[in-house]
Amino acid sequence: MITDLKPYPEYKESDLPWLQRYPADWVIKRGKAYLFCVDERSENGKEELLTVSSARGVIPRRSAKVTMFKAESYAGHKLCWPGDLVINSLWAWGGGLGVSQHHGIISTAYSVYRSRPSAQINPRYLHELVRSSAFHWELQVRSKGVWISRLQLTDTSFLDAPIPLPPPAEQAAIVRFLDHWNGRLEKAIRSKRRVIALLQEQKQAIIHRAVTLGLDPKVQLKDSEVPWLGGIPEHWDVRPLKYLSRRVQNGATPPSDSPEYFANGTIPWYGPASISSAVHVGVPSKLINQVAVRDGKVRLMRAPTLLVVVIGTVGKIALLQADGATNQQITAFELLENRVLPEFLTLQIKIAEPWLHASASSSTIPILDSVLLKRVPIAAPALEEQQEILEFISGETAPLTTAIARYEREITLLREYRTRLTADVVTGKLDVRPAAAQVPDSEDASIPDEAENFEEESELGG
Repeated sequence: MITDLKPYPEYKESDLPWLQRYPADWVIKRGKAYLFCVDERSENGKEELLTVSSARGVIPRRSAKVTMFKAESYAGHKLCWPGDLVINSLWAWGGGLGVSQHHGIISTAYSVYRSRPSAQINPRYLHELVRSSAFHWELQVRSKGVWISRLQLTDTSFLDAPIPLPPPAEQAAIVRFLDHWNGRLEKAIRSKRRVIALLQEQKQAIIHRAVTLGLDPKVQLKDSEVPWLGGIPEHWDVRPLKYLSRRVQNGATPPSDSPEYFANGTIPWYGPASISSAVHVGVPSKLINQVAVRDGKVRLMRAPTLLVVVIGTVGKIALLQADGATNQQITAFELLENRVLPEFLTLQIKIAEPWLHASASSSTIPILDSVLLKRVPIAAPALEEQQEILEFISGETAPLTTAIARYEREITLLREYRTRLTADVVTGKLDVRPAAAQVPDSEDASIPDEAENFEEESELGG
């Protein structure tokens, strides 16, 4: 069905860089012809809290792993209803928008748009269009500001954006087709995610045993007196983390309104979002320059450095292998390589992530006590045995790592295909009316909620 899709028989030319031409029976009007702004507020703040995810659109906050903190009261905050288009005006360029399926509370910084009764615009078609890779061009050029993190899409600018609109029956056919095929693609992605999870479990089991018990199955064990370690080889030493570090320091954040600290930046600056389940730290949040270091606005961490999130998503751990800087939510341990191999230490202490998370304060903002963190025990043999353990782990997990990478690549390709398919359909490059007519009537025509294991939602919520 999907391979038989063809273009429409007749097109008209447009002046839009992202559209070029569109089906002859479609019309293009400004957004204000279809939508109007809504500003309705909660009286008591008791409605369900919603957030905007760049991956899933408008969703209940309870279903998202956001790190933004809740307000004491949501009385006076904005409300939205099913069918309303909600846009995070500061994150529209990054995908922070979508048509809501829920009634609830959103941030006062968000914009809410509702369809005019005469518009005949299908909210599901609108959802797919404004979140498509094609329409993303409009969101980018209409968001204005000095810094990319401060770009704002105003109501006037968005409502002036051109919206191509098929006849109502065609909108329904497009929605029906995309519901069906996006659902099938999501099932394939979830199936591969389950396989990846099983492979990750096997990999973690190999690592856990090697970094806590060593390689000799006959070795005598002793009680480490550490809950998350249990028994360890009797010849291993247990020392606090601070004794394996030459320096311990917290990060800092340069003023965002001081461009002199970011111009031509070459120094990676990390935040909690840079730390995932991986052993090594991920992509930096920003790049800063030596001026920020010279003026004392950041502290340079000398690698190899163990990074631990101590505020917010506490307990997350990663290894920094090149010099860099962090924000104040992260504590850095610059490791002594003559006492412990950084990779070995990181693999072992990552086992303690759940324990560290549970040890944080239960206040509004979770905070991990620095004294407790410095005393975290590390069990290790001599450096030579640590190296043997790392080589064993590398050899045993290599096939699993290769398989995981292959499945992740397949997921990437499926996502790219889904993105391209959606863009081609909502802009009229492909005529899906015949294919939509063959979709089974039992299909659930709801906005897909891609229930994958996101490491962390983009922080778009209010």
